[in-house]
Amino acid sequence: MQRPAAPLEGVRAIGRLWPGGPWVGFGSRAGAWSCVVGTDAAVRDEPADSELLLALAIAHFAEAFGEAPPDIEATQSDLSLLVRHLIGMQTDGRRRALLLEALDAIDDGLAGDAVAVRLTAASSPGNDRADPVELVLAAARELTRGS
Repeated sequence: MQRPAAPLEGVRAIGRLWPGGPWVGFGSRAGAWSCVVGTDAAVRDEPADSELLLALAIAHFAEAFGEAPPDIEATQSDLSLLVRHLIGMQTDGRRRALLLEALDAIDDGLAGDAVAVRLTAASSPGNDRADPVELVLAAARELTRGS
């Protein structure tokens, strides 16, 4: 007998993929963070690695997407928790220091573009993946496929 999945908690949207369309964001399930895409009819999620979580944070601060639904819009506090989680996952000292600098920028209320620059600096060196917004869009497309 398969156990029911743990509930998705702390769901926060960083923005809509297009006006009136699905939103993208993050949440957690049993301590693991996920990329989340939602519509009025459904919410879908998949576990996210640190690069996708970082890309979500960068996209939020870069204001890459349209306005999020107000009732679940990610706040500075939500993004601070997400970056703290990323810091906890980090084993590379340099990247950890860069994430700590970005966290300070979030907590100090710096402008979004300044935070996005700091978060981008913490991306994997030599990362051959798409830029952060493309990474988020690819994950969102995968989650909305077949819906």
